[in-house]
Amino acid sequence: MTAKKILLNAFNMNCVGHINHGLWTHPRDTSTQYKTLEYWTELAQTLERGLFDGLFIADIVGVYDVYQNSIDVPLRESIQLPVNDPLLLVSAMAAVTRHLGFGLTANLTYEPPYLFARRMSTLDHLSRGRVGWNIVTGYLDSAAKAMGLSEQVEHDRRYDQADEYLQVLYKLWEGSWADDAVANDPARRVYAEPGKVRKVRHQGEFYQVERYHLCEPSPQRTPVLFQAGASDRGLLFAGRHAECVFISGQNKASTRAQVDKVRASAVAAGRQADDVKVFMGLTVIVAATEEAARAKHAEYLEYASAEAGVAHFASSTAIDFAQYELDEPIQYVKSNAIQSATKHLQNNDWTRRKLLDQHALGGRYITLVGSPQQVADELIAWLDETGLDGFNLARTVTPESYVDFIDLVVPELQRRGRYKTEYAEGPLRQKLFEQGARLPQRHIANEFRHLTA
Repeated sequence: MTAKKILLNAFNMNCVGHINHGLWTHPRDTSTQYKTLEYWTELAQTLERGLFDGLFIADIVGVYDVYQNSIDVPLRESIQLPVNDPLLLVSAMAAVTRHLGFGLTANLTYEPPYLFARRMSTLDHLSRGRVGWNIVTGYLDSAAKAMGLSEQVEHDRRYDQADEYLQVLYKLWEGSWADDAVANDPARRVYAEPGKVRKVRHQGEFYQVERYHLCEPSPQRTPVLFQAGASDRGLLFAGRHAECVFISGQNKASTRAQVDKVRASAVAAGRQADDVKVFMGLTVIVAATEEAARAKHAEYLEYASAEAGVAHFASSTAIDFAQYELDEPIQYVKSNAIQSATKHLQNNDWTRRKLLDQHALGGRYITLVGSPQQVADELIAWLDETGLDGFNLARTVTPESYVDFIDLVVPELQRRGRYKTEYAEGPLRQKLFEQGARLPQRHIANEFRHLTA
């Protein structure tokens, strides 16, 4: 049997500090240029040179104000603040690349589905079918208050709303225009056939829509669907909808269990286990030799901010860690925050000192440090022992961390037959699944398609 090739996304955000906080202060880091087009177009070209499958861009619409009950640390260390819109980056990056995909985070809680459907269809057209949507429902009270709510909607209730949101989108993307609705026939003066475009009618608990989709069918119609919910309700949602699921693993045994749960959820929804690609967040620090890599890691640690990492994590859990002494046990509190993050603390055996140690590099992802051969060994082991399909590679020093990986690790993986040597043709979904540009018939979206004789 042919060994599975590693899929790879660069994990980034339209801001200065993303996951590994504090490294914006490193003299070789360029992340403060995030507000220029050149920063993003050059990154996209670099990633395409490395044959990355995609650039996965995270996003939030609130601020991290749980730690010390303020935004002082997020402002000083630029912990995802300021943050710009991720969707507006795609056109520029798509114009300078041919194959790189774009996974875009957008919070459905605050975005009307009718307008969002048009925005994503537009990007799918302009990129020739290279966009995906990372479906998030939000978890920050600060975002809810900014949008006129008194507090965040209850966790499972947000997923109820998300299920209906997806129904509306499927009706628009898949059901409004027939595949052959666009005639583009100047001789008949018919661009689109009126009888092949139908009105979407949706009267639900959360949404009422009665109108036509504004866009003609894009290459993928529905963008590739990403999601990152690890709770029971999140897994149920992923099984119904997600094509790529992003998880955070701390060891191979627990990661294997997460991967198995994701695939079982897809099967329970009438899909196939391999209809879902599972990615894990990871940080890599690589150099020509192990000694040089460890020296680079030590150098990075001098600039990283553990406190900024803990401040970020505080909003993920809705617990203000600043109120605890260094060695005082942190008490778990049930909340509407990220359940996979709060579960991490349920044993009440964590302290602020322990969290600071965990966030020494500014984030808490597993970090691989070593030579190209050592990093390749570990990546392959994670894939083979857990059932993962690939990784979301977090940045450290930008763009150095991506360039190092491309120049050192990619050739080593290629030599072992575990990484592609060229891109496949076609839209993002075809590249990832090799089954065409459209969602398969066994996906729930098929129930809403405009089927014509």
